[in-house]
Amino acid sequence: MLAFTSPSPQAISVSDLNRQARQMLERGFGDCWVEGEISGLARPASGHIYFSLKDAKAQLKCAFFRNRASLSRTPLKDGDRIKVRGRVSIFEPRGDYQLIVDAVQPSGEGELMAAYERLKQQLSGEGVFANARPLPYPPRHLALITSPTGAAIRDVLAVLQARWPMVRVSVFPSVVQGREAPPALIRALALINRQARKDTETHKDVETHNDIGRPAIDPFDAILITRGGGSLEDLWAFNDEHLVRAIFHSRLPVMAAIGHEVDVTLAEFAADVRAPTPSAAAERLVPDRRDLEATLNQQRRRLHQAWRGRFNAESQRLDHLRARLRHPGERLAQQRQHLAALDRRLQLAMRQRLQRDRQRLDATNRRFTLHDPSRTLRQSRERIDQLRQRLDIAQRRRLHQERQNLQGIARELNAVSPLAVLGRGYSILQDDSGQVVRAASQTQPGQMLTARLGEGRLKLEVKRRLKR
Repeated sequence: MLAFTSPSPQAISVSDLNRQARQMLERGFGDCWVEGEISGLARPASGHIYFSLKDAKAQLKCAFFRNRASLSRTPLKDGDRIKVRGRVSIFEPRGDYQLIVDAVQPSGEGELMAAYERLKQQLSGEGVFANARPLPYPPRHLALITSPTGAAIRDVLAVLQARWPMVRVSVFPSVVQGREAPPALIRALALINRQARKDTETHKDVETHNDIGRPAIDPFDAILITRGGGSLEDLWAFNDEHLVRAIFHSRLPVMAAIGHEVDVTLAEFAADVRAPTPSAAAERLVPDRRDLEATLNQQRRRLHQAWRGRFNAESQRLDHLRARLRHPGERLAQQRQHLAALDRRLQLAMRQRLQRDRQRLDATNRRFTLHDPSRTLRQSRERIDQLRQRLDIAQRRRLHQERQNLQGIARELNAVSPLAVLGRGYSILQDDSGQVVRAASQTQPGQMLTARLGEGRLKLEVKRRLKR
């Protein structure tokens, strides 16, 4: 009994299915925020962090890779309730559904972030983030607004002193955290802008730092507002709407460097230039004197080399001119010698030219003798006679071969010719339509047939059909 089976369906590999599922998840969800409780926290030696987020009904595996985890300041431990931002994906080798985490924050920061986003959209719509004035490079007199006891002021002053000690820095101490911070920062900005209008007017609240310790008299031409890193709540003062507007309306260009690279406050959006850290801000404000010294030394070496090359060239030129400056009699004697040498060369060239012409004439005469027309004609006639004889012989031989070939082909054709078969006593029967009769069953009694013989034809009538 035969069994009929349907064709085997087209199948894909497990790795292809997991890859397509991962691509669909990543395209479909994008970045999202997820809130839950940490469970099963693991910190392998690779520096990555693995944990699960769970609630009362479900749990989700999360992967917090080292390059992003190193930037996070939120401590993680089992049982903490957090919010994470990431993208949904699949770990293809095991087919595990997971969340690739980009950022982590305590669960209580959600309200602050919502307020942050609302105010950001409002101020952006009003054009408060449109400042992009260039800062002087390097500034002559920098107004620095920061905490006098924080790490930021030490980092900024150390970098400025190392890179460009000629810059004058006036520090405006201010609270940079808490409710008192926004009003204090706004007052410092107002004070700096008033002093910028008065140019040289000083203020008793200003502490001045420069390379020789004297009070700065140059007008302010740039403002740096900065502080070190901290939590979202620590940096919240720099998201104050009034402070952001004060930075936007500042007459002097403002650079803001708040927190670490991952921290972005509204004050930084309103500033003309943003730097990721206080030290990076100082590096962007002034050039590195060591680079300038290296460039100056390189230019000095190039100038010295160019001067030395020019000096050597001019010295050679002077020696050449000195050698060319000679007595007229010596120059005339040299010209006489040169003229005599030219005369000798001319005589020699004329003799050599005459000899070459004679040799060429002799060679031409020999060629004419060798190529006499009568001799050439005689040789050609002899050659024609030889070729005519060879042609006659070749024609007779070819005719004989072709006649033999023709006779052989005629014999072969005669051997297979139907007429030869008829000559041996056979005949061919044909009906009235000329069709060849091959079987008795093709005829009927009384039917007329034509028999073709080796010589002539016969008209026959079928009387009856005989059985074998």
